Formats: sequence, C-alpha cells, structure tokens
Amino acid sequence: MKLIDRYILKAHVGPFFFAFLTIIFVLILQFFASFADRFIGRGIGFGALVELIALQSAWMVGLAAPMAVLIAVVMAFGALTTTSEMTVFRASGVSLYRLMIPILLAGLVLSFFVERFNNVVQPLANYQARSLMDDIVKAKPNFGITENAFSPLVDGYSILVRKSDERTGGIGDIIIYDSTRPDFRSVITAEEGRISFSDDGGYLLLTLRNGEIHEVQQPDYRLYRKMSFQQHRYVFESTGFGFSRSDDRRNRAGGKELSAKELLLVAGEYQRKVDDSEKHIGMSLEMFEQALSVVTPAGAVSYPQLKSPNAAAASAVAGYLDRQLAVLQSELTNRDVNQGMVNRFMAEYHKKYALAFACFFFVLVGAPLGILARRGGFGIGAILSLFFFVLYWILMIAGEKMAVRGVLEPWAAIWMADAVMAAIGLTLVISLTGAVFNSNR
Repeated sequence: MKLIDRYILKAHVGPFFFAFLTIIFVLILQFFASFADRFIGRGIGFGALVELIALQSAWMVGLAAPMAVLIAVVMAFGALTTTSEMTVFRASGVSLYRLMIPILLAGLVLSFFVERFNNVVQPLANYQARSLMDDIVKAKPNFGITENAFSPLVDGYSILVRKSDERTGGIGDIIIYDSTRPDFRSVITAEEGRISFSDDGGYLLLTLRNGEIHEVQQPDYRLYRKMSFQQHRYVFESTGFGFSRSDDRRNRAGGKELSAKELLLVAGEYQRKVDDSEKHIGMSLEMFEQALSVVTPAGAVSYPQLKSPNAAAASAVAGYLDRQLAVLQSELTNRDVNQGMVNRFMAEYHKKYALAFACFFFVLVGAPLGILARRGGFGIGAILSLFFFVLYWILMIAGEKMAVRGVLEPWAAIWMADAVMAAIGLTLVISLTGAVFNSNR
C-alpha cells in the first residue's frame, strides 16, 4: 500500500503544479491587462512594476491553491480510471476510501501551509502592494481617478469623474464634494477639467470649466448659495505627490492587510463598543421608564391631555423624554455600526481559514468527479473544477454578505461554502462506492 500511496501522490504532483502555475499566470495576466495602460509610459520604473505584480500575486495564491487541488485530483483520478488502473485496484480489494487517504492527508498538509501563507505572507504583501499603489497614485494623479467612482485624491475632497483620459490628464462630467470647511458643505459640478502639476512641480492643479458651485451652511442649513463659473482652479500643495517609495509607516487598514490574530483584536475593540452601547441603551430605557411613570402614573391620563397645575412639570418631563429618545436613537445607531464592523472583521477572520481548508474539502469533491468523468486531461478537469469552484466562490461571497449584514453568524456564513463542498463530496463518494465503483466497468 505504501507503493500505491506514493504512486497516487506522484500522479497528483504534476497536474497540481501545472494547474497552479497556469492559474497564477492567468490571474497575473488579467491584472496586468487591466492596468498596463496606466503603468506603461507613465514614468514608473520597471522594477516597481515587477514588484507590484509580485506583491499582487500574493492574494492569487489563496485562490489558486484550492482550485489547483481540485483540478489535480480530477485529472489524476480521471487518468487512473481511463487506464483501467482503478479497476485493478478494485479487483485487488482496495476501496476508494483507502485510495483517497494519501491525497486527503496531502490536502490537509497543504491547507496548513496555505493557512500560514494567508496569515503571515499575504497580509504583509497586501500592505506593501497598497503602499506601492499609493506611491504610484502620488506620482500620477489621474491614476488615482477611477471612472464612475468617488476618488479621495486630495484630503477633504471626494471626486467623481465620468470620463478620464490619463494621457492628457483631462477629465469630464465632474462632481466634487468639498468637506474642508466645518461651517459649509460644497458641491462642485463641471462639464470638463484637467489635472496637472505646476511647471515647478510644487503644486497640483485641478482646473474646471463650465460648472457650478453649491454651498450649504452647516449645521442648520440656513444659508444656501449657488455660483456659476466658466473656469475655476483649485491649487493644492504637491507635497506627497511625485513617485517615491514611502517609509512603510502607514497604518494597516482593512481586513486583507491584517492577520487572523490582528483581526480578532480589532473585532474585540468593536465588540467592546457594542457592549458599551448595549449598557447605555439599557440605562436609557430604565430612565425613560422612570420619567414616563412620573408623567403617566397609574389611573392618570397621558401628558398631552393633562390639564392641571402639574402641566408645567409634565411638559418638562416630556422634554426630558425627547432628549432621552434622541440619546437612545444615537446609541442604537452606534451599536448597529459597530456590530457591522465586528461582523466584517470576523468574516474576514474565518475567511482566511475557510479558503485554506478548501484544499482539503476539494479532495472529497475531486476524487469521485475524476472517476465519473472517465476521461483524463486538463480540459475536462479544468471545466469540472471551474464549475465547482465558481459554485464555491458564489457561496463564499453570499456568506460574506450575510455575515456583514448580520443575517447569519460570521462563522456559519463563511464556513457554509466548505460545508456544502464537503456534503457534495461525501455524497458522491458514498454513492460512487455503493454503485459505480462496485460495477465491472
């Protein structure tokens, strides 16, 4: 059996590495094709481009490894079935369960390696990639502009651009939200504009043409004014722009730049805020009930209909009740926001492990699929693997959405995809062992 185990493992090694490298190459090619026109001829060094592609490939490993496992298992078991070796194993009294043991163990070992990669290498690579992208944006302002999306190119300004030409720096159909002044909020619209540096490179220039400026006074909205212009120019100091490598002091942001331990710490901080809000909500409800009992004692009418010398006191208590309701509403909002952040970070925490251990669960799916396919080769393996991996990814995305929205607990929502794959795999293995595998094919 040791010889058979080594033979089966050897049959998986080649397809696994071939599939893994192919998937990584396709993902890198897709990334480069999406951003090539922004990089090439923009004054960004070749070394920086190679480094960015290498850093971006880190998140691709987490996707490529499980899919490569699925392709390798389908191809290997398909080849064993096509060459009638599976029939020989069965005639020798070796069951499918026994044949799957070495690849199940290999999938489990690979899952641990991918988990370590997701928790150690990937967060650091994502952090470095984000920093490098920020450096490139500073060198080429239009690179930071995404069409039909708000772009925080300059602090305090959110810029929405419908059209952008990175070669000329021209932009069109522009909406800008200006939040730099505490007493006014401004919305600027323009038909066209241009982003450029001054001749000495000391300033970033945003020139707008044919537009309007709408200003509203804060916080009472008592003053509103509208101004039209044919040309309007914003001048910003270009400190921080111009391509140069940052000093890596930027704080890590988002779950993809944090390890599992760090995600738990951040989620714990937000959970403490949720607990504090729950305490404040409980206190507000108690005080609300006490004040309400003063206004509407047993056997009395409510304060709007109260016509007695105590009407002034009732009015004062009513004002207090209104303030308590405002406090309660604020605490409820804070609790919901912080709970959403807890769910978001906990979903990212479980996602790191669920994606890693997909390598193990895909073995359960791939082995019976390979036998049922009866034909080896990369094509059939890739098609079957792609179908199940797309199904897995749909379940993962749906689970992540449900976790963030609080529909399901984060652990249940994220691990749902792995549970479905395990159920499908076990069902196929049991049915195949009881029927197809015992036949005389």
